[in-house]
Amino acid sequence: MDAMRAQEIVDSAKEHNVFFNGTRVWIQHVDSEMDTARVFPAKDPEDEMTVPLDQLQEQH
Repeated sequence: MDAMRAQEIVDSAKEHNVFFNGTRVWIQHVDSEMDTARVFPAKDPEDEMTVPLDQLQEQH
């Protein structure tokens, strides 16, 4: 996923299906300079992690 799309998802009020390593996640913050995103699993909001943007996948 590119930084622009990730930021669109963050800014959207709509729910999106974004996955990291097969786990559905919520994007909390996008760092376009580092090409990373701060995410947390939908089922475990306490488990925040920073992941490379290219490892996030959106499913429609």
